[in-house]
Amino acid sequence: MRAPAARAGQGRVDSTNLHIGCSGWQYKHWRGDFYPAALPVSRWLEYYAERFNTVEINNSFYRLPPPETFDAWRRRVPRHFVYAVKASRFLTHMKKLKDSEPALERLFTSVNRLRRSLGPVLYQLPPHWVVNLQRLNTFLAALPRRRLHVVEFRDPSWYCDAVYDALARHGVALCLHDMKGSETPQRRIGPFVYVRFHGPSKYSGRYQDDQLTGWAQWCAARAKEGFPVYAYFNNDAAGHAPRDAVRFRGLLNSLVPSP
Repeated sequence: MRAPAARAGQGRVDSTNLHIGCSGWQYKHWRGDFYPAALPVSRWLEYYAERFNTVEINNSFYRLPPPETFDAWRRRVPRHFVYAVKASRFLTHMKKLKDSEPALERLFTSVNRLRRSLGPVLYQLPPHWVVNLQRLNTFLAALPRRRLHVVEFRDPSWYCDAVYDALARHGVALCLHDMKGSETPQRRIGPFVYVRFHGPSKYSGRYQDDQLTGWAQWCAARAKEGFPVYAYFNNDAAGHAPRDAVRFRGLLNSLVPSP
């Protein structure tokens, strides 16, 4: 379903609208760091879901799991837990959004099995693919209604008013990210905020306090305006992602008043 309509200036934030987590949870190098060394891999998702209220599923980008896998993921997490799902690269990188209806139907046949646990679906476009407004508009019009959608651009040519207008018109969010060479402007487009932290170095490194504080202040301001916030840390190397996600969550919680 679409994100709740913003209530400008509401000033108070429902904590269920703050979704802070990691891009993926099943990293072998997190054993003995984030995950206890003795904890079996089969229990990692439950352990993760006790500490975060959301995760971004990344392996669906490389190979879409069958519907039964999404059924299992739904059953293994608490009721309040939210999955964001990254769409297949077949749709975004190979087809480049062209003739998207069959791929979208296959995608949502699977991800809809998450039911109440399904959050935003992320479409990450390839680097060096320059803006194609006609292709984008056709794709946005084909997206299923009553679902949350967000687009991540990896070429700076997409950051223009025509693209922003198209996203807003279709109720689709702009993914904000810090990937070197294609960083987004810090600007909310669409009915919710979606941020991906790719790391001070590509997928690695620990964020400095001032980097996280600046983003937390900006996200807190959007939350106070009534926009749900989704933020995912993708700097999984050396286990920095869960630690930075906890730090960011703490900063954000300190900046927003509770009901």
